[in-house]
This record gives sequence, structure tokens and C-alpha cells, in this order.
Amino acid sequence: MTVMKDPAAATCPIRHPLDLGPDGVNRPGLYLNELYHEIREAHGVVPVTRANGTAAKLVTRYEDVMAALRDPVLSREKALPFDDVSGLEGTILGLDGAAHTAVRGLVKDHFTPRAIEARRTEIERCAAVQLQVMIGRGAPADLLADFALPFALELICDLLGLPEADRADFHRWSEAFLSHTNLSPEEAESSLFAMYGYLAGLLQQRRAAPADDLLSKIAVNGAHLPEHQLVMLPIALIVGGWETAASSIGTFTQVLLTHPYGGYDSAYRYLVDHPDDLVGAITELERMFSTTAADAMPRYVTADTTLPSGTHLTEGEVVISSVNAANYDPRAFTDPHTMNFARFARAATDTNTERHLSFGYGIHHCIGRHLGHGEVVAAIGLLLRELPTLRLTVAAEDIPRKIGHAVGGPTHLPVAWS
Repeated sequence: MTVMKDPAAATCPIRHPLDLGPDGVNRPGLYLNELYHEIREAHGVVPVTRANGTAAKLVTRYEDVMAALRDPVLSREKALPFDDVSGLEGTILGLDGAAHTAVRGLVKDHFTPRAIEARRTEIERCAAVQLQVMIGRGAPADLLADFALPFALELICDLLGLPEADRADFHRWSEAFLSHTNLSPEEAESSLFAMYGYLAGLLQQRRAAPADDLLSKIAVNGAHLPEHQLVMLPIALIVGGWETAASSIGTFTQVLLTHPYGGYDSAYRYLVDHPDDLVGAITELERMFSTTAADAMPRYVTADTTLPSGTHLTEGEVVISSVNAANYDPRAFTDPHTMNFARFARAATDTNTERHLSFGYGIHHCIGRHLGHGEVVAAIGLLLRELPTLRLTVAAEDIPRKIGHAVGGPTHLPVAWS
């Protein structure tokens, strides 16, 4: 499908992404753009002009977003030409129907809550090893470069069974793959080709001589699938599982260190004294400060349909479901702008409990949500125990953030402890 300039886009006064600057670079901040809240409360669904000159409908209310994400009439695969991230063809992020089910089915059993719980000791060990490396180097340190990024990369690479000697290459390739702005399209494409070629060869090796790792299971059990779909599966797992988890660790630590809570000067100090609240705190931070590309993964309307709000969607339209805006919908969340670590405390047993959408919804909900959540809980829990005096070494407003990137968050997080 060829994307053409849409004449209707000229009539849409709202540019998307909402943090797009006049230079065409997207610069999302720590806090959700206030325009999302205004749109959600005043309209719910509005027409927007995409950066590529096409028109779309931005959906912001909780019930509408859920409906759009689960409705098979809204195709993910047919929306790929309108996506901000290229190279998703053939991945679990860019397939519909039976093809999506076949690819996802190769690995889904390895990412269930039970499977991740069985790996908890491994996750905690990996975090502890990397934290000791950071502590051994001494303060000040960059919590991202010295702890979060290597921890998350090692964990997903261990799960897949990637050779340790090649992991630095994946760091470089993944960064290029996720960047919208810092590299030319040719450079990003070159990184994707390099990653693709390497994994294609490695899958062939594992099919011939399987090991006890996820990559071998993909190679053997997915031998009937097209090569492109098979190779893109570990790429999606590496890129999504590494960058998002690391960015969440950095973002959530920044928030905890700079926001008061429960009568304490910082939520971090509160959790040092109340470690039993950690899981609820992480879940609330996932809702309020999601690092995923929440306005990404647009859908293409393949047949007329109507959202719960009554908004009519017409065949041929592109729909952007903003899970971040939905996560602040007062129709779904009590006092949504207030941080509440007890908000999700009963989520495991009470089906009426509020549930955030940061990991998506429907068939494309994030397959690694339980792994990512477990990584963040393990990492921040370890920081609270081992470094209770952790602090930022720069003012919060001086922490640099990613621009033009599919995953939000700080680029560096300077910290010290004493």
C-alpha cells in the first residue's frame, strides 16, 4: 500500500504526534501532554494530521480505546504503511489473524505469569550482578548505561540464547531500529538488515543443532513458517523486551526520586520503608508514566464500525488509539492524576478493579508484559534494598530525554548514593 498525501489532513488543525516540534522532531516529556486531557474530556475522538501528511482519528477515552484495540475490523497489518516505525512487516506487531496467532504461538508459553514466576530467581540474579558492577565502579553513575540497559539486554539475550560475544552488536542495531530521528532511513535500514542476516544464520544453526533456549524452540517449532516471520520474531522480542524495560526502570526511578508520597519527601524513601507496596507502585507507575509508544501501532478501518461513545469509523480511515490518554480517563480511574500505590492492589482477585492499558489490549497486547513488569519490580526492589540513599545528581528538569524515538524515557540518569 502506498501512502499518499491526504487532502483531508489539511483541514485537521491538530498535528500528530502531539509533541511534534516545528522541526518535525517528536519531543515527549515526562508528563503526558495536556492536550490529550483536553481532547479526551471535550471530544474523545478528533481528526489529526500525521507527520507524513495523512489524516487519522485520535481516540482517547478508555472504553473507545479498548474497543478499537480488540475490534478485528481495525487491521494492524493494513496500517503498517502509516506507522512511525518501519520494518514491522511479518512481526507479531504487524500481523493479523491466523498469521499473528501462528507466530505468537511459538513463544507465548514462555511469557505467561507462571513461566515468568519460574524465572524470578534468574531475573533477580541478573539484576544483582549488574548492580554490583555499577556499585563497584563507584558514584556518580548513570543508572541507565551502568545498570538498567545492560541488565535488560542480558536478560532477554539469556532467554533467547544469544552468544555473549555478539550482544554489543544487538545494542547498536536495536538503537538504530527504534530511532525515528537520529539516523537516516538508510542507516536504520542497514541496521535492520545486519540484525536480520545475523539471526537468519543463527536460526539455521539452532535448527540443525538445537540448544535449551528459546531461539532453538523458535527455529525448530517454526520451521513451517516463512523465514521473514521467523527471523522477525526474536528481533521484536529483543528490541521490545530490552529497550522498554530499561526505559521503564530509568523513568520510574526518576519519578520515585522526585515526587513526594505518603508524607515522605520522595516516593523512593516511602518505598524503602514500605517495600510491600512495591508491586502496586510499579503498576501505578506503568499507568501514569508509560514508556511504550502509546500512540503507535495505528489501525486501518476495513469496514464501517462504531465505537462505544457513538463515534462512527469509516472504511479506509486510520485510527490511533492513545492508551496513555485512556489511562487518565476519569470514567475508568478514580482521581487519575493522583499517584496511588494501592490502586491495583486487588487486581489479581477482583475483576472490577481498575486496569491500565499500557501493555495494550486485545490480540496485540504486549506478549512480554509479565516479563517486563517482573524485570522492573526486581530492579527497583533491588535498588531500594541496596541503595536506600540513592539520589539524582542533577536537577530533574536537566535530565535529557529521548527525542524521535519509539520508546520514551531519559537518555541518561545521573545518580549517586552515600
